[in-house]
This record gives sequence, structure tokens and C-alpha cells, in this order.
Amino acid sequence: MTYQTFREALTKYLDGRKVEELKECFLYGRIPPIEKLDQSLSSLINCERLALSSNTIERIGYMNGLHHLKILSLSRNNIKNLTGLEVLGAINALKKLRVFYFAYNQIKDWAEISKLNDLNALEEITAYGNPIHERIVGENFSPEPSQPITSLEKEYRQEFRNRVIHLKKLDGRVFLDKDDDDDDDDDNN
Repeated sequence: MTYQTFREALTKYLDGRKVEELKECFLYGRIPPIEKLDQSLSSLINCERLALSSNTIERIGYMNGLHHLKILSLSRNNIKNLTGLEVLGAINALKKLRVFYFAYNQIKDWAEISKLNDLNALEEITAYGNPIHERIVGENFSPEPSQPITSLEKEYRQEFRNRVIHLKKLDGRVFLDKDDDDDDDDDNN
């Protein structure tokens, strides 16, 4: 399979525009897919919304220049850990990040999720379809918020909330003011 670098995809996307003027950058579902992020990502200094879903990215990195980023979409890639966020100083740079989509990747360990707690503005995460989710909830999960919440999903949500304490919305479902795991009237399995 043929791949392209982030730099190549960004150059095509810019089509003559200046990178520092971009408030939004939509590089999802590229053909050929983006395989690796590179230093050119940090040139998106005014970007508030970055969509990199549906590529083949394995590692997060080069985000330390994205001080204005509010929405980051990395769903449907091959990301196994969130190390690039903390190692490269991106946690300090991403202070405005409110929404982080990383559904259908390869996150397996709760220690990876705990890294997100330092992102104090982070309110919404979509993470279903990762092994960490499937291990608790199962593979037959419906990401439809209108469906009743199951006891397994409650367990998953509580584990997530214990690690990212300021989270307001997970996988399309809002956390209620009261602990949604205490709802004894609704014990759907």
C-alpha cells in the first residue's frame, strides 16, 4: 500500500493558502492515507480544529505548537498509546483542547487514558471501539446515545471518569450531575 507523509498531505490541502492562517484543517480519509505525523504539524499555530481520522497514523507527535487547538479528531487510525501527548510537551501546548475523538484505535491500557487528565479543558471524548472499551463493554456496543445504558457501559464510564475527572461527555453520552452509575432503576444488561 502507498502512504503519504503529513507534510505531503498538508501541502496538497493548503493549495496556495498560508498554513499560519488555517483555523481548521481537515485531513481525514486521505488517499493515499497519512502514515506518520511530522514536524510540519507544529506549523498549524492558529489551528482550532484538526481532523486526521481514517488514516493509518500509529503515533501522536509534533503537537507542541498547537496552542489554539480545541478539537482533535484521530479516530480510525492505528494509535496504540497517547505517549506523544506527554513526551513532546504537547500536554502543556494543548491547554485549550476541549474535544478529543480517538474511537477505533488500538488503546489497550488505562494508563494511557490517565494521561488525558492533565488536559484541564478537555470536556468530551469519543473512545469506543478501542480494545480498552471492548474488553469491558464487548464488541456489540451500539454508539447510539439514545439506547439504554448497560451495566457494562456504566462500569466503563466510571473507569474513564476516575481517570479524566473533568470529563463531561464520553462516547456521545453526557455525564449527569449525579453519578450515572448509581441509577438503580435502570439495570439493563
